[in-house]
Amino acid sequence: MTMTTAGVIFVLSLVVALVAVYKPLGDYMYRVVSGTRSSRVERGIYRLVGVNPAAEQSWGVYARSVLAFSAVSLLFLYLLQRVQDKLWLSLGFDPVVPHGAWNTAVSFVANTNWQSYSGESTMGHLVQMAGLAVQNFVSASVGIAVAIALVRGFARHRTEQLGNFWVDLTRITVRILLPIAVLGAFALMLGGVVQNLSGGTDVATVAGGSQTITGGPVASQEVIKLLGTNGGGFYNANSAHPFENATSWTNWIEIFLILLIPFSLPRVFGRMVGQNRQGYAIAAVMAILALASVTLTNVFELTGHGTVPQAVGAALEGKELRFDVSNSATFAAATTLTSTGAVNSFHDSFTPLGGMMPLFNMMLGEVAPGGVGSGLYGLLILAMITVFVAGLMVGRTPEYLGKKIGAREIKFASMYFLIVPALVLIGTAAAFATGNNETALNAGPHGLSEVLYAFTSASNNNGSAFAGITVNTTWWDTALGLCMLLGRFLPIIFVLALAGSLARQQPTPASEGTLPTHRPLFIGMVTGVTVILVALTFLPALALGPLAEGL
Repeated sequence: MTMTTAGVIFVLSLVVALVAVYKPLGDYMYRVVSGTRSSRVERGIYRLVGVNPAAEQSWGVYARSVLAFSAVSLLFLYLLQRVQDKLWLSLGFDPVVPHGAWNTAVSFVANTNWQSYSGESTMGHLVQMAGLAVQNFVSASVGIAVAIALVRGFARHRTEQLGNFWVDLTRITVRILLPIAVLGAFALMLGGVVQNLSGGTDVATVAGGSQTITGGPVASQEVIKLLGTNGGGFYNANSAHPFENATSWTNWIEIFLILLIPFSLPRVFGRMVGQNRQGYAIAAVMAILALASVTLTNVFELTGHGTVPQAVGAALEGKELRFDVSNSATFAAATTLTSTGAVNSFHDSFTPLGGMMPLFNMMLGEVAPGGVGSGLYGLLILAMITVFVAGLMVGRTPEYLGKKIGAREIKFASMYFLIVPALVLIGTAAAFATGNNETALNAGPHGLSEVLYAFTSASNNNGSAFAGITVNTTWWDTALGLCMLLGRFLPIIFVLALAGSLARQQPTPASEGTLPTHRPLFIGMVTGVTVILVALTFLPALALGPLAEGL
């Protein structure tokens, strides 16, 4: 079997598995976020934090709850790192330096999990488990909760209420993320991923051989980071390390976990608005963009131009041979199409055009299928922009799911779309203007790509690294931390404001002039608008970086 054939089978098996779980998982998540009964554990949590689960919130209160929870989480995680040398299971590590603690606290609270340090030599077990792993869960739950609040804005009429953030956060964490994480952790352990709590050295059998390793709760953290589509890892090599990703089988599981929840959330959207076909339309846009990206990334890596790639049949530099080129390219596409950030190969070593694809995936806004929650609400906003553009073409007020897209709504949508590109481009320009681009190992177009990738990853809350650039300095930790913070929470504020504006509207009956938003024409329009908006925004930067290098 050739490498290309194996890659095609690998991708097709993922597609079949994701199609199989779309309806059952989507229906289960719909019941979780729409139900009214709370479990005993959930009721205990509500009493502990003083929440009335029957009380709903307006968009402003919902937003303040998100920001308050995230601010407390950020402060707690920062302090936990600063005093880790005095804590149990510290493994003798010193406190994390202030700029590193700031960057890491923001990163994990913002669901980015960008790491400017080596996890195995910087963080003790308690910080890893009580700080970083907890944020892997709850920061992902925040994203899903915000997406559900936006969908409620479409589904409800003449109301100020969007649900209760604390109830949504608790139910999503307890009923969705925790159960799937447990099952996923067992699957990874069966595949050879290590799980222990030793602070010394242990002998573990991984991938068929005995290896001496530094102990750690690797399997559970690995599945949590993937399920919550955020990066980070116990080992600095991330999912390229055999103790985090042992075999081609675990590689398949990890990609499946990355895509599992984001691709099933459109089913929740369809159920909540009472039209499953609307969910299918959103899922179709995600699938088209995702398959195009996976295909192009594989093509660029399997047919890379250059003397060495052509001689050996593919671009092997920076790849783990146990995964081969195709599995590495598929992982790279999946991790940047979502907000995962885990890597099983070095993107800096990809061919120029192959390295451009992960960069372009993040520039899309990570909507195919995107992060847990953030992918859905990002694509819904792009669908609204598409409806607005179509309405301008025919001279009528645009409508989407019975809601008019007026000046107020389109302002919120536009601000949402403009924030991240501004952070990416301003941050990249600032790095060159201050000379901090010199920490990149390369000059010329490739050096620009390394800097551009860092700010694109941080601002889009992805967390993957191009490699080839040193970012554990005060300037880089501060700048990237600001991009992660603003890139996460400013869009969330606009999403919730938009949800509140939609929920207050009266339903608008469909008429002959209403654009059908479940047919192939609309699916194609949303796909086109998504790609064109990105091209108009980032084409000059791409032309100076990966495109120039590729040509």
